[in-house]
Amino acid sequence: MPLTILTALLAMALTLLPAVGVGAAYAAETSPEATIREAYAITIRELADIEAGKPAKPPFRPPHRQRLMTKELSALFARDEQFMKESGDQGNIGSDPFISGQDGEVKQLRVTVAERSVASATVFADFISFGPVRVTFWMKLEDGRWRIDDIVNRMEGKDYTVRSQLSQPYDCGSFMKKPCKR
Repeated sequence: MPLTILTALLAMALTLLPAVGVGAAYAAETSPEATIREAYAITIRELADIEAGKPAKPPFRPPHRQRLMTKELSALFARDEQFMKESGDQGNIGSDPFISGQDGEVKQLRVTVAERSVASATVFADFISFGPVRVTFWMKLEDGRWRIDDIVNRMEGKDYTVRSQLSQPYDCGSFMKKPCKR
C-alpha cells in the first residue's frame, strides 16, 4: 500500500514539474541585470565595429530592441528611425542612450539593481567613458522576460528620459500623415 501512494505522489509530481519547473527555471535565468548586461555586451561590440569601420547595430536598433525593450519603447524607437529614414534629418534622440553620449567607451562596467518588485525594477549601469557615467534603466517584466521600459541619462546636471524625448512630435512622417520633403 505505501508503494502505491508513493507511486501516485511521484506521478503527480512529475505531471506538475513541467508546469512549475520550467516557469521557475526560466524566471531564474532572466533578471533585470542580465538584460542590461546583454545590452552592454552589444554596445561594446558595436563600439568596436564602429572603430573598425563596420556598420553598427546598437541595442536600440533591430534585431536587438525587440528582445531587450518593452513593446512600447521599441515602437517609439522604430518611429524615430522611420522619421530619420523619411526625412533625412536627425530624430528626437541625438546620442546613444546606452553610453549617454554621441561617442565614448564602456570600461569597468558595474550593473546593480537599485529597486525591484515583482514586475518592475530600477537598474544602474555605472562605467567609465570620458569620465564616470551612470545610466539608469527602468525595467518591466513583459512576456516572461525583463525588458527595458525607459532609459534615464544625465547631461549637464539634468536627467532626461529617452521615452519622453521619443514621445515628442515630429514635423513630418508617414505616421504624422504629413510627408517629409526630402
